[in-house]
Amino acid sequence: MLHKILKGILTFSGSVVGAVVVWFILKLLKENDVLILLWYQDVIAYFLGGALVGFLFFLASQRLISIASGFIKWIDNKIQEIPIIDILLGAVGLIVGLIIAYLISFPINLIQIPRLSILLTILIYALMSYFGISTAIKKREELNALLWFKKPQKTKGKDPYLHIRPKVLDTSVIIDGRIFDLCKTGFIEGTLVIPGFVLDELRRIADSSDQLKRNRGRRGLDVLNKIQNELDIIVEICERDFEDVNDVDGKLLKLGAALNGKVLTNDYNLNKVAEFQGVTVLNINELANAIKPVVIPGEEMVVQVVKDGKETGQGVAYLDDGTMIVVDGGKKHLGETIGVMVTSVFQTAAGRMIFAKPKTVDS
Repeated sequence: MLHKILKGILTFSGSVVGAVVVWFILKLLKENDVLILLWYQDVIAYFLGGALVGFLFFLASQRLISIASGFIKWIDNKIQEIPIIDILLGAVGLIVGLIIAYLISFPINLIQIPRLSILLTILIYALMSYFGISTAIKKREELNALLWFKKPQKTKGKDPYLHIRPKVLDTSVIIDGRIFDLCKTGFIEGTLVIPGFVLDELRRIADSSDQLKRNRGRRGLDVLNKIQNELDIIVEICERDFEDVNDVDGKLLKLGAALNGKVLTNDYNLNKVAEFQGVTVLNINELANAIKPVVIPGEEMVVQVVKDGKETGQGVAYLDDGTMIVVDGGKKHLGETIGVMVTSVFQTAAGRMIFAKPKTVDS
């Protein structure tokens, strides 16, 4: 219905434009005695001109509406990406700039050259508006300190106005489940933001025909319920969407940048993409690897060999934290608990691998 109304308005506007153009042309012709028409001929000319231009506007209305709709959506997305504090400070800066422009342009308006005074006034208002908005946004830290009567403190290498940034959860870290235990320990501070498109993806996975995917999706929803009901942490559902981005990872990074937050994930590919976009990503797998006990070559430990290794004669054991230990010559000790000595440690993107050999080999 709205689409038809807009097409009607554009068609009527085209008819008015056509009639005005015909009136202007006829006026020029009559003033120069080129063409003299009777009153009903003028009416016919207005009608034909209005009908012709109105028809052209009607044909182009679909394209014009699409362009206008796309432009409005683009403006809306850009406004959503701007922090609310920047909008407020920009408005204040604009008001101050306009006041200063008025004071400066007042004596200029007394100049007896109208065109020059109007041009200078427009230029002053434009410049003062720009400088007012720009200065207010760029100096928001100092303005914040001024409003709260605090003296800005300079700290080496740190932002004195650094606040706790919100943490945006992605689908993988919710399904993983460790985020609940991590929040329970108190190491995660600030607000947990759950995007609406992530919730939609979780629901789609939970409704999947594949049983494994269905179980993973339901576990993710259970984890969210536990975080909301059992933990003393602020959880917000953000319904903001980015229709110009198709994939969920791209939307996550866009939302993280818009909220000036950090994205919580366990997807290493997301880390690589985030580096190019300047968005901070907290990877739970990297945290887990960082807090694993440090093992050095020559250290001894007791492990249970649980399966064969890839290479001939190798056995595989695991520490309590899941770290894999490849025991050279451990195949003959399969199922046994033996003492081993660490020979080397290999760090990969997915975790740490420890290579060892039975202590009996040294004897």
